[in-house]
Amino acid sequence: MARENQPANYPTPIVDRHSKPDTVIRLIVLAVVLVCAAAAFVYLEGRVNTNLGLGLLGMLAMIGIFYLVSSVIGFVQIMPRPGDDLLARIFVDGHPEGTVVTDDKGRVVYANRAYAELTGATGPGDVRSIEAIMSRDSQAAEAVYRLTNGIRDGKDGQEEFRLLKNLGGVSDPLEGPRWYRLRARPLEVGKSGELLHSWQLSDITAEREDQEQFFRELQHAIDYLDHAPAGFMSTGREGEIVYINATLAAWIGLDLTQFTPGSIALGDLIAGEGMALIESVQAAPGLDRTATLDLDMLRRDGKSMPVRLVHRVSAARDGAPGESRTIVLLRSGEGASPAESAAAEMRFTRFFNNTPMAIASVDGKGKIIRTNAPFLKMFSGAVARDDLEKGTLFENVVHEADRDEFASALEAAARGQGEIAPVDTRHAADDERFFRFYVTAVVDDGDSEEAAIIYAVETTEQKALEAQMAETQKMNAVGTLAGGIAHDFNNVLTAILLSADHLLLSLRPSDSSFADLMEIKRNANRAAVLVRQLLAFSRKQTMRPTVLSMTDVIGDLRMLVDRLTGTHVKLDVEYGKDLWPVKTDLGQFEQVIINLAVNARDAMPEGGTIKIRTSNLESADVAGLNNRGMEEGDYVMIAVEDEGTGIAPELMDKIFEPFFTTKDVGKGTGLGLSMVYGIIKQSGGYIYPESELGKGTTFRIYLPRHIETEEEGEASEVTEGTPAGAAGKKESPANGAAQPQDLTGSATVLLVEDEEAVRRGGKRMLETRGYTVHEAGSGVEALDVIKELNGDVDIVVSDVVMPEMDGPTLLRELRKEYPDMKFIFVSGYAEDAFAKNLPENAQFGFLPKPFSLKQLATAVKEVIDS
Repeated sequence: MARENQPANYPTPIVDRHSKPDTVIRLIVLAVVLVCAAAAFVYLEGRVNTNLGLGLLGMLAMIGIFYLVSSVIGFVQIMPRPGDDLLARIFVDGHPEGTVVTDDKGRVVYANRAYAELTGATGPGDVRSIEAIMSRDSQAAEAVYRLTNGIRDGKDGQEEFRLLKNLGGVSDPLEGPRWYRLRARPLEVGKSGELLHSWQLSDITAEREDQEQFFRELQHAIDYLDHAPAGFMSTGREGEIVYINATLAAWIGLDLTQFTPGSIALGDLIAGEGMALIESVQAAPGLDRTATLDLDMLRRDGKSMPVRLVHRVSAARDGAPGESRTIVLLRSGEGASPAESAAAEMRFTRFFNNTPMAIASVDGKGKIIRTNAPFLKMFSGAVARDDLEKGTLFENVVHEADRDEFASALEAAARGQGEIAPVDTRHAADDERFFRFYVTAVVDDGDSEEAAIIYAVETTEQKALEAQMAETQKMNAVGTLAGGIAHDFNNVLTAILLSADHLLLSLRPSDSSFADLMEIKRNANRAAVLVRQLLAFSRKQTMRPTVLSMTDVIGDLRMLVDRLTGTHVKLDVEYGKDLWPVKTDLGQFEQVIINLAVNARDAMPEGGTIKIRTSNLESADVAGLNNRGMEEGDYVMIAVEDEGTGIAPELMDKIFEPFFTTKDVGKGTGLGLSMVYGIIKQSGGYIYPESELGKGTTFRIYLPRHIETEEEGEASEVTEGTPAGAAGKKESPANGAAQPQDLTGSATVLLVEDEEAVRRGGKRMLETRGYTVHEAGSGVEALDVIKELNGDVDIVVSDVVMPEMDGPTLLRELRKEYPDMKFIFVSGYAEDAFAKNLPENAQFGFLPKPFSLKQLATAVKEVIDS
């Protein structure tokens, strides 16, 4: 093998105890070979006589001598080291960081030249371990102790420490203290697994000085920024302030010692709606955007100050706004030329007088200094332009009841308060007009006597809409309550009527109790009428709408209304020409006309004329009526007018409320107009009253025009072509005598009702007619009963509102297994109130509550026979 020569500039390590074992091993091997050769020669010398043996021994001796000489001169190596060992040694020995390797007992195994120079070692005998060198300083000793423990746990580590003098032991006053960085890591050597400690030591004094210099320069820059003549702040992507300089903090009265980044949002420092301007500055992706904004900022004490912002928004990222940097400048009028000032004044005047909002400025005492044109127009009856020179007070346009609140707002503006609550008031001379005043403070610049600027907005229409909404919500709430009460009353009245019918069947008219039972039934029916009125108001009554002509309806009612109004009241009817058809319940609408006519009669105790007029109202004319809440469309108008005493204005908003009446005690239930209101609303129409004390009242009803569909036309043709009597009613005998209807049957009926009294009464009544009746208290129980009967049920009579499972849900469940099973719903609510929850094309009968025995038996009989 060729000899590996080291480069001339190869740095020699100061200590390398790993290179000695190789030479020792070579010498030992050579000695063993020579001894073995000599022994073999002595042993074989007397035993081998042949020339061949002697020649062989001679040859072996020559080989041994050649190998010995080659090993000595390095031509042949025993156990040669790997080829990359030289490169590793070159790198480590020449590394600028001091490197030392120690064993687990702290003895130095290897140290490079840089380590010797750092520690002041001049020869191998002077090289000491890290522990020995660092033990002289407590801070360095603690660092070595921590690193040593980390090595024993198999972890790398790094420590930095400061020494008053360098490790070489030389103290140079000009140099000062030194900084060192010490790294440590464990090394596992060879297959033996011997654990060595590798230490790297470097002097980082210059690096530390560079860092300190950088921090000093950064501190100077921050100090310059903090005390700059302009404010500066930086905000994050969510609008939180992450930095604010001392100048701006002083302006707004913020204690920087209490400020933490993100604790204040930019919106907390902007007065009024200024944030809308700031948020409008959006940067496009990849581009920054800068804008100059003039607005007011809020001090921490609530006062405002005029500023100019130079606002820069960073490029948007991921569709979200970027960070922003903002320079804040206090606004002042200094520095503007006369021409610029005049142009700015002209622009402001044009803007001031052409804005749609009324604006006025006042001094600290509330005297009006300046107004714009919309203000003079809005308050033309209270303030004129000539009055401004006389020192007119702004409170002249404020209602007397609200002047104290306005004075408080003006005082807050005089103190410079930034956020002032608006003042809601009425016109000083017109209680029907409402306004909202926004008071803002004017920053005192020493040149103006203005203390506040007031913005006025008329809210008359808004107040009217709020009142209408409140009235609508109140009416809906009362209607919901009335509907719930009516539902419970229906159950009670149904039980009373069924029980009375049952007792009447067992008595003769001559019995003493017969008259009492008839009285009970009569009063129960009167109560049922009241319940129907409640349901009409709550718009949950049962309605059977049909297409009607108002001319025919009013004509048929004329005779009845004439009899009800009496002889001292005249009825005058004016029919409109070619009235459009409408769709509503005939019986319910007749109640509307009768009720309005009776009320008109009672309002004219001395007599008078009731006028009923009808006409068409086209869609284009609806807007001209100014009826709030009325949608555009074609309507048929029915007006009922009287010449009575009229209704007081303060009562107009209450006349449709249930149980409200102006009649004497005992002369009215207070449900008449509420029922009228409910019927008209349930028909999709509108009703509007007009009244004047001493001159009379007019109720105008608007019902939407009905346009016949193709399905309705076909149904009408079928009805017209059907022979008389085919619709379900049996023809009377030729002699005209009415025959009693047979209400008996033998079918199996399942009665589902959660009210026990109603269920028990209905079961008993149907059983007297021959039916087999099973009962259930809920929809879930009804399914169980049908399952026990294996579906042997002919008809189900079910309440609509029940716990656990209501009637519509029960019908849907039954249709899955018994699609042909007949069904009757019993409810005090309108049929369309629950029909929307049923499957499409669902067939069922309907029986409204309260009902009598005959009505129940008739409904069951008709559905079974259908």
